[in-house]
Amino acid sequence: MHSILPFLLAMVVAVVLLEMLATKLRIAYPILLVVAGLLVSFIPGLPVVKVNPDLIFFILLPPLLCEAAWSVSFKEMKKWWRIISSFAFLVVFFTALSVAVVANYFIPGFTIALGFLLGGIVSPPDAVSIGAITKFVKIPKSTAAILEGESLLNDASSLIIFRFALVAVGTGQFIWHEAAFSFLWMITGGIGIGLALGWVFMQAHKRLPTDAPSDIAFTLIEPYFLYWVAEQVHSSGVLAVVSGGLLMSTHRFSFLNSTSRIKGYSVWESFIFILNGIVFLIIGLELPEIVQGLRSKGISLHTAIGYGVLVTAVLILARVISSYAALIATLIFRPSVAPRVSSRNRRWLIPVFLGWTGMRGVVSLAAALAIPVTLNNGMAFPHRDLILFITFVVILLTLVVQGLTLPYVIKHGRMFENFPEEPRETAKQQLKHGLRQHTYQFLQGKYDQDQQELAGTRNMLQHWEAKLKASDDERMSHPARIIFLEMLESQRRYLTELNKDPAFDEAIIREQLFLIDLEEERIKMLYQ
Repeated sequence: MHSILPFLLAMVVAVVLLEMLATKLRIAYPILLVVAGLLVSFIPGLPVVKVNPDLIFFILLPPLLCEAAWSVSFKEMKKWWRIISSFAFLVVFFTALSVAVVANYFIPGFTIALGFLLGGIVSPPDAVSIGAITKFVKIPKSTAAILEGESLLNDASSLIIFRFALVAVGTGQFIWHEAAFSFLWMITGGIGIGLALGWVFMQAHKRLPTDAPSDIAFTLIEPYFLYWVAEQVHSSGVLAVVSGGLLMSTHRFSFLNSTSRIKGYSVWESFIFILNGIVFLIIGLELPEIVQGLRSKGISLHTAIGYGVLVTAVLILARVISSYAALIATLIFRPSVAPRVSSRNRRWLIPVFLGWTGMRGVVSLAAALAIPVTLNNGMAFPHRDLILFITFVVILLTLVVQGLTLPYVIKHGRMFENFPEEPRETAKQQLKHGLRQHTYQFLQGKYDQDQQELAGTRNMLQHWEAKLKASDDERMSHPARIIFLEMLESQRRYLTELNKDPAFDEAIIREQLFLIDLEEERIKMLYQ
């Protein structure tokens, strides 16, 4: 333990420093982390990194999925649910099927079941990678919402494929009617357990005398509990975490106070960043050991790399084909929701962009490492080292090649140039003006002339009247605490109702709600 602890601390330091370097170089930090892990692995004397396959899902997936569910815009997911669902389920299955057929044909000894196992592992694109890469380029909010929603749901569909393929490899048979019943139970049971336990957690936050530290501790425990309960009854732990996380995310203002929300945001952001960073480093650190396993099986490195390149090409091609199929179907059946671009020719470049956003990462690594070393009968799991190596090659190639070239594809293709979307600054100004008007009407309507004579209340009303007319964001000098807190709660209700309007960007509304939380914390600190 004492020998591995300095190495783990050094990994955290490396993650932080590499993220700083990536930001300075304007490239996605997962790319640097993977390459750095690969380079560091060749340093002699370092501890061998081994991950327990039985714990990999339970340690990594619940917090990553829960954080993604809290971050995604549920309103945008509902708006684009057709294309999100098609990419998260149909495209994932088509991709896994394509990988299974190609692997069965080109890789000696690979059965269809092993091919589906590999396809389930490498089919889901990684949300962290695409988010880190698109941070440096401008894409429409609708496209970003589709990518975020897809990445949240495709993990569940790919891991369901992975689980069924794992059973088929272990037992040597696949009973369709039992698989159909299990598939139905995994989906309905996972979603039902997530919603039920999510509601229980919200009630616990409301009714127990919690403070910010205990609220944050509960939120860290909850995704693990959701996943564990669902897995105990053989349903989908991934869907339980996603559905429970979405439920709690949409009601976060009803059971968490401003202190818990602000502090929890910082804790979760740091926790997920370190977790993701360590995983991407492990991707590089694990590769030399997998190479040794391949050589012990008599598989040359050149041959294994060729298999990895082949599977990567299949993944990219399958995603591009699926993107074109989705666009054509949309233009035929739902032309009103077809992507809007500055020219029709550029519209046909959007599937190329969507196809090129399929970077693989954490979920694929977790699934590959979760393959058991032996079967139930004690025999070695067939082609485990080769599957792991192909997965690592896919992650490396998609991160480095697609990740580095995606900004160039967007800029050179000019597909989002002059995109007919309302400027973000204009939308923010409209939102602020509506919020100021609502606040002034709230103060004017809540208190009559006698109450306005109370100390500080008239000044507050005059302040917001001036703020309504002014363009700058002045601070209130001497607020009346009770009235001010009631006013902030009224602003939250107003913004929450406004968020139901599809015309308003939820990201901007969330920014304003966060500013309201900060303002409430400022007042609380002044009057402690």
